[in-house]
Amino acid sequence: MNAETREIKVKRISSRKRSRDSRKSHLTPAKKRGGAPLGQCPDSKEEVFISAMTDENTTEYCSDNEDLFGDFDSILCDSSLMAKLDYPEQNVTQHDILNAVSTNPVDQPNPDFTALRSSREDCLKRSCDENLTDSILDCFKDDSFRDLPATQLDFHEEVLGNTKKSRWLEGEKTSTPFRITERAIADESDLQTFSSFPKARRSMTDQVKRAMLCNAAAPSSVSRTVVLKEAVVTEEISVAMQAMETVSTETTDIGPFFGLPTKVKDLFGKLRGIQDLYDWQKTCLNLDCINERRNLIYSLPTSGGKTLVAEILILRELLCRKKDSLFILPYISLVQEKVRGLASFGLELDFMVEEYAGSKGRFPPVKRKNKRSLYIATIEKAHSLVNSLIENNRVDNIGLVVVDELHMLGDGSRGAIIEMTLAKVLYMSKATQIIGMSATLGNIEDLQKFLRAENYTNDFRPVQLREYVKLKDSIYEMDPKEDECFRLSRLLDFKYSSKMQKMDPDHIIALVTEVIPTHSCLVFCPTQKNCENVAGMICKYLKEEFLRHKEEEKAVLLRELRNSGNGSMCPVLQKTVPYGLAYHHGGLTSEERKLLEEAYSHGVLCLLTCTSTLAAGVNLPARRVILRSPYVATNFLKRSQYKQMVGRAGRAGIDTMGESILILQDKDRTMAKKLVAAPVEKCYSNLMHDNGKGVLSLILSLIGLNITKSLEQLKDFMSGTLLCVQEKQLCVERSLWEIVQECVGLLKEKDLITVSTDTQGQILEVTKLGRATYKGSVDLNHSDVLYKDLSKGLESLMLNSYLHLTYLVTPYDMISQCKPNWMIYFRQFTLLSAAEQKMSAAVGVPESFIARKAAGQTVKTNMNMLVVSRLYLALVLFSLLKETNLWSVAEKFQLSRGFIQSLLSSSSAFCSCVLHFSEEFEEFWPFKALLEELTRRLSYCVQAELIPLMEVAGVMESRAKQLYNAGYKTLAHLANADPNVLAMTVDNLYKKQANQMVASAKMMLNEKAAALQEEVDDLLMMPIDLPLLLQK
Repeated sequence: MNAETREIKVKRISSRKRSRDSRKSHLTPAKKRGGAPLGQCPDSKEEVFISAMTDENTTEYCSDNEDLFGDFDSILCDSSLMAKLDYPEQNVTQHDILNAVSTNPVDQPNPDFTALRSSREDCLKRSCDENLTDSILDCFKDDSFRDLPATQLDFHEEVLGNTKKSRWLEGEKTSTPFRITERAIADESDLQTFSSFPKARRSMTDQVKRAMLCNAAAPSSVSRTVVLKEAVVTEEISVAMQAMETVSTETTDIGPFFGLPTKVKDLFGKLRGIQDLYDWQKTCLNLDCINERRNLIYSLPTSGGKTLVAEILILRELLCRKKDSLFILPYISLVQEKVRGLASFGLELDFMVEEYAGSKGRFPPVKRKNKRSLYIATIEKAHSLVNSLIENNRVDNIGLVVVDELHMLGDGSRGAIIEMTLAKVLYMSKATQIIGMSATLGNIEDLQKFLRAENYTNDFRPVQLREYVKLKDSIYEMDPKEDECFRLSRLLDFKYSSKMQKMDPDHIIALVTEVIPTHSCLVFCPTQKNCENVAGMICKYLKEEFLRHKEEEKAVLLRELRNSGNGSMCPVLQKTVPYGLAYHHGGLTSEERKLLEEAYSHGVLCLLTCTSTLAAGVNLPARRVILRSPYVATNFLKRSQYKQMVGRAGRAGIDTMGESILILQDKDRTMAKKLVAAPVEKCYSNLMHDNGKGVLSLILSLIGLNITKSLEQLKDFMSGTLLCVQEKQLCVERSLWEIVQECVGLLKEKDLITVSTDTQGQILEVTKLGRATYKGSVDLNHSDVLYKDLSKGLESLMLNSYLHLTYLVTPYDMISQCKPNWMIYFRQFTLLSAAEQKMSAAVGVPESFIARKAAGQTVKTNMNMLVVSRLYLALVLFSLLKETNLWSVAEKFQLSRGFIQSLLSSSSAFCSCVLHFSEEFEEFWPFKALLEELTRRLSYCVQAELIPLMEVAGVMESRAKQLYNAGYKTLAHLANADPNVLAMTVDNLYKKQANQMVASAKMMLNEKAAALQEEVDDLLMMPIDLPLLLQK
């Protein structure tokens, strides 16, 4: 265990003998101490029950080598010490008894007697029966403790503190002294009689022996990763030496596992089952650029083990360099999966794992003094995080940035955001290392120049992949070296009936039944509807033996799917799941997707029909991958898409080989040959995507963050972007400098920045609207509209329902994806209250307009249809907040549950953006508290009591209900749960999932506690600008 996490109290260490003239204490024999006669004690009626206290569990201490026996240098230096102690001790005992009888008669109770109520009455009763006490301090006042050696003083203080704490925790007991009345003494005559006499003390010899045993048995803090050497048993061993050894054993053993402690290797074996690394991983981790902290891009095929290398580098940064790390992933599901997977490492290795996805994440993040943080973020949240760190001058705290799927730099607006994020890190922090994981690219040199990085490429796959195409009744193996690119492998001889041949002309059923149910199979389809149709078709011709395969597990899965829909279930899944089949696409709810993915991973489902999005998401490998068609929707496959899909074939550690089969028609044969022989695709900057929207956003944030304040500084920054590297290819009509100047002019026109002139030239400054736009990550095209909507809403804000606020946070970019059903629109409008209908009219949608549209009448009035459609989506969200049943809302509005799920997640993220946007305007102060709560409700959209459980990464509504009903009602309950008990208590919960769930809950609990502690530390910190009295 890290030395920082255990409290080690090391007192004064001295190798010299204690001076004979040192301070005397009450433990010093009377003849040497001098002063009052041995039998004389100061008057005191306070009793210190040391015998009861010494049983308490105390904090682990590293004692010093102070002599425990007062003036004696060593207990072994004088063999007659024990005998010398016996004689005065007997005299003291006799004197105490005679003195007590004469001064405290039994029949005269003392009404002024004050005692502490003990939390261990049974223990004290036994002590009374024995009539013995461990301490000779009973007749001394508390100030005598100051003469104790430091070791014993700490021991007594800790015991006394723990005893008081135990009294406080036990019901109806208090640590406050109380006065024993005469009646109470009368009721407890035995105790009163006993307490009238001084307790007979154990002999000094016994106490010395007990003190030695206590010190010898005191536990010591030892690192978990180091086994303590067997202690050498000698009488003269130094306690101070034990303390020094304890501290030294807690030193991290840097080096054994690629610069990491050996405990990390053990954790990978325990938590992941990884005992060794592939050769390419070892080579990559030992590259000079890694050891010298230069940037690196490494490229391998899908399933090659790229992520493990990144995780080892992240752990090295957190543990060895004590710097924070940022891990950027493309999708929310991947972020949640990685948070669950690394939470256990964080708990064991003492660092924080923080999720930045959807509406989660704090800006700026909590500033931690004693712990390092790993931020796992989506592309958008990573950009906001870097902005907040730059604004607070904390970007240097990030020692490492890892980007998964770096080739997504060429993916539209999301690629532009990745480029902006990395360009800012490169410009603002020269010490931050950047690691990029990428598919093989044709222009990797451009990315190397942009990131100033080296490149490592390998074609390793843990399982051999064989790629085939199917044409009619023949299977061909792909071979780019062949003239036709295809080499005949085998002929198909499937005995299909005429009806079956008509239903399945592509022989999909025959191809999948060659591997299922013993092995797994993925069938990629061009559309969502085709996924459902293919799954249903296969089930019709499967034998009954498929129903008996893992029948109980599939019954549990069906029950979980039904619970996730609050009693509703997709009829297609209800039919296919008993056969071990399911479909997987964006039309499922996030909870359905998670249940199906878990079932497939554990072998309950053996086949998934899916769209191309599965290939880019959670890793779900298969023995055989079948591509139903070479199209994604209506577009022919790109080489990168094809490689990503077939890369799912072959499960490391399970299969010795993976297969992919691309089903072709004659008309697609030529295109397929081009696909096989096509060169590796190139990656280009997307800052100019959508009429240069990326460049506009980048320049606005650079000015707002004070990174650049002039055109010359802007030019300097832009020279470090990928767009500048590829200027010749992308900036054909205008130079990059001309584009920058034009963008500055557009930002000024939109009132997002101001341009002023002084003696040094033009000065660029951001306006309030501009600052709110980049801080809220609001689209530049929507920032002005959003400001007007919020201003107008503030004039007549309706707070007796969520409808008005819901309308204000309905995403603008979702409007075009849904056309209102006017009959449903009118029906739902009539169910609104009078105040809600008034609000609708205020935003520009009167009831008369909706009624006429529902009746099919022509409306001549010019209406803003964007507002009308936005209110329709707001009604969907409003119904969802009231009912929290996605299935019933989907049925009510005749929308797919997948679309409503997407609308809900987009709205929660946009609500968070609007919150940060409104914080920049004083006039929008009411929105801060209102939108914080709305963001929380939109993020989970469940009953309030389930929200704390759903904050844990990966816990969905049905699982939260299971946990709540099983008694795990809070985050603390889940964090302290036994994973084994949890797995047995909750249906369909595997032990690995239970371990990850408990670890995630513990991490979240630690994160919240740490955040509160940081606030406390900040409050108690003395201001550095505190005014001081000036001396004359």
